[in-house]
Amino acid sequence: MSEPESTRVEKAVLVAVQDPLHRNEEIIDYLVELAFLATTAGCNPVKQFIQKINKPNPRTFIGSGKLEEIKHFIRGHAVDLVIFDDELSPAQVRNIERFLDCRVLDRANLILDIFASRAKTAQAKAQVELAQYEYLLPRLAGLWTHLERQRGGIGLRGPGEREIETDRRIVRERISRLKKELSRIDKRMSLQRKNRGKLVRVVLIGYTNVGKSTLMNTIGKSDVLEENKLFATLDTTVRKVVIKNLTFLLSDTVGFIRKLPHHLVESFKSTLDEVREADLLLHVVDISHPGFEEQIRIVNETLHDLGAGRKPVILVFNKTDAYSFQPKDPDDLTPVLPENLTLDNLKDTWMNKDTSFPVVFISARKKWNLMELKKILYEKVREIHVKRYPYNDFLY
Repeated sequence: MSEPESTRVEKAVLVAVQDPLHRNEEIIDYLVELAFLATTAGCNPVKQFIQKINKPNPRTFIGSGKLEEIKHFIRGHAVDLVIFDDELSPAQVRNIERFLDCRVLDRANLILDIFASRAKTAQAKAQVELAQYEYLLPRLAGLWTHLERQRGGIGLRGPGEREIETDRRIVRERISRLKKELSRIDKRMSLQRKNRGKLVRVVLIGYTNVGKSTLMNTIGKSDVLEENKLFATLDTTVRKVVIKNLTFLLSDTVGFIRKLPHHLVESFKSTLDEVREADLLLHVVDISHPGFEEQIRIVNETLHDLGAGRKPVILVFNKTDAYSFQPKDPDDLTPVLPENLTLDNLKDTWMNKDTSFPVVFISARKKWNLMELKKILYEKVREIHVKRYPYNDFLY
């Protein structure tokens, strides 16, 4: 007896392309993240395929041989959808779907779907809907391929094209309305930020799922959703925090991720204004993740794109309780990786030698070394506060 359609979990196949610039370990790590995204979206990844290729095929992204291999697997395992780790063009999606006879998603579409399921407030819902419509607009023609089967003469092509143009006009009008709605929300949010007074603003940033919400709940005595899923929360949460005699505002923001869709970055710029207007950034890093250095780079690049690359930062290495040390085989001549270093060795690397920003190692979940973090936080906030109010130094 088959499962009811409403309770059945869709099966997915994951596909990644490996060019000469990327190592096997990197591609495997990317597929692990894609599987996490797929699971977060509610489907079950059952197989992974890697295509080694110098550059993507302009028609089908991957080669015909790999497509045949995927098609054979789909037929034998009742797979519902194929998810690519890169953004596909509308033509590539159509060509792949036609060949595989299976629904195809790219990474951007998958992330948009997750954001849509996570959006709770009017602002987040409008931001996600705007990003979805802007993603959909150039792909509308692909939704009308069923008309090709009906095309028997010249006269049947016109109505189909008019239908597509009607849909495009509806989508453009909806995009225009959403932009106006977000503009009104932005003005209201901007006014709220101004009304917070001159308190120092500290903002939590970092790759998605690094423990920002846990840290927010611990320091800010908040109740932000903590979940071992990507993008557990999309809405900015602001709390007033007091350390010793010093009061400041602490904000949690949406997490960053590799290959974050351009439409999402654009539509979420109002939410990310919190980052641009921050006085101090707490950059939270998951030190237990094997690719944490790349995650740091991605977050820094995103900050630069947002115009917030020069703000003062405290680098917070979180999840020290989950960090695992794997001794390196002495006969192995490959370079030493972070996981082959003890935590003490890791602390003695570049992370503690760069004096341009403070560094602290904690576990937000276990509440390890939070006093050290609060001490550094107090000193940095006080430094900003004294510059802003030079005559109030007697308070400290």
